[in-house]
Amino acid sequence: MGTRTASCGCGLVTARCEGGPVRVSVCHCLDCQRRTGSAFAAQARFPAERVRLEGETTTFSRRADSGNVASFRFCPACGSTIAYQIDDQPDVVAIPLGAFADPGFAPGPAYSVYEERKHAWVAIVGDGVEHLD
Repeated sequence: MGTRTASCGCGLVTARCEGGPVRVSVCHCLDCQRRTGSAFAAQARFPAERVRLEGETTTFSRRADSGNVASFRFCPACGSTIAYQIDDQPDVVAIPLGAFADPGFAPGPAYSVYEERKHAWVAIVGDGVEHLD
């Protein structure tokens, strides 16, 4: 697999990811809902050494329900989140799926987490998807 490129809404910040993701997941936690302005967040995680961020970013960190600290990097011009890392997984970088602007992004999610906070009208489907509360 080659290089995938994600970008913020205005194009000033990009993330170039080599190869395939190690995990694709959907999160229904309330923090992800607030951050995305949607009912859930979808992200692909890549080994940190295979992700190259280009452009100036601003960082916001918060403690998640799990107790871990997540640090979000976003574009200071348009506010789009381009990447984030969780303190107990420093070797992995998560990139929001929407930043790739690729409706054919594959593979699809293998995990759907914090489902106890999932909106009743949302259904995450697919072969082999793990549904976790």
